[in-house]
Amino acid sequence: MIINKVKEAIKRYGLINPKDKIIVGVSGGPDSVALLYLLNSLRQDLKISLHIAHLDHMLRKDSPKDRKFVEGLAKKLKIPITSAAINVAALIKRGSPEEIARNVRLGFLFRVARQNKARKIALAHNFDDQAETVLMRILRGAGLYGLSGILPKKDISGFMIIRPLIETRRSDIEAFLKRKRIKPRIDKTNLQNVYFRNKLRNCLLPLLEKRYNKNIKEVLGNMASSIALDYDYLQKSADALMRRMGSRIDLKKFIKLHPAMQRLILRLQIAYLKGDTRRLNFQHIKEIEALISNRPRGSIVDLPRNISVIKKKNSLLIYRRKH
Repeated sequence: MIINKVKEAIKRYGLINPKDKIIVGVSGGPDSVALLYLLNSLRQDLKISLHIAHLDHMLRKDSPKDRKFVEGLAKKLKIPITSAAINVAALIKRGSPEEIARNVRLGFLFRVARQNKARKIALAHNFDDQAETVLMRILRGAGLYGLSGILPKKDISGFMIIRPLIETRRSDIEAFLKRKRIKPRIDKTNLQNVYFRNKLRNCLLPLLEKRYNKNIKEVLGNMASSIALDYDYLQKSADALMRRMGSRIDLKKFIKLHPAMQRLILRLQIAYLKGDTRRLNFQHIKEIEALISNRPRGSIVDLPRNISVIKKKNSLLIYRRKH
């Protein structure tokens, strides 16, 4: 049963503790609606309280109906809700559409969490999302961090993002909703092969399942889980080294480290300054490595989001440059 899958994931990954107040991101689509109903059914057993957060991105004409639908669910289940609308399209000209939408969504969820003194935010990523994400990152090019996929829980800006459905198949979610006679909102743009993820979901994955490996989703999910463990170990080791080094990286000590550890330390230093490593790609890391090995002192590499790296006489300094 789907409820058992969710319970197992919660226990295995330590997603929820008694007395947790959890913000549940609910778009109105099948996955988030199922997540809301499942967490609500476990509310007494887990001794938790829930608060719904719904954001209208204003990207579709019928998006106000999604908001009305979710507000109706909140009333029916007697769960408090915070809803808002933000014109994401008006912000897209400032950067990547996917990145802008993600940042707006996370910013909204963090605000709701702060207002309600909650630290945990539950999102509805599922088993199929995991396979799609890993395959997408393989095609775009990714290191261990990217290939570790969607983590069951992740600390972002002091808030814990949890994903209780990460081991639940989309087909099981759909069956659960059908059995409960729950009709979620359907975003028809998910059926259009315009976006990269939709092409992958609707065309490439079915082709791989049919012609190459019927268990491709399990293969990708298992690979992500294995890599996530390896990366977690390496990251903790790199984090300990980085803390001992401080903000200035001693070049003599740094060049004696394994290249894998060097790259992780660089990523962690950059993430510490800008909050994440989005828009930091392999070429940027190669430029920093070239700075260390080949360029004279005083040389600088400029990175996205106003981050720069300067080579000093005996050290490397990563800093935030002024606008």
